[in-house]
Amino acid sequence: MSSQKQIFDGDFSPERIRSEAFGNMFAGALIGGAAVGVMAGFIVVLMLVSSWLPPESKEADDPTPDSFSYYVIPNEETLA
Repeated sequence: MSSQKQIFDGDFSPERIRSEAFGNMFAGALIGGAAVGVMAGFIVVLMLVSSWLPPESKEADDPTPDSFSYYVIPNEETLA
């Protein structure tokens, strides 16, 4: 027989509820911080890679000029 307490073994004291709530909130904050950190790290990696590219590649024309043409409204349909 073990004498370890199980979760929700009848101890509903305010201290235990408060400590479990704090633990869950702290774990959620760590997971959220890790998610934001991964996104920030990805952006930093992209910025590093772009800094190694030659300037000519940044000034080149779009290789797929019609890729966004579906979203552009023709000028004759717009009213002033």
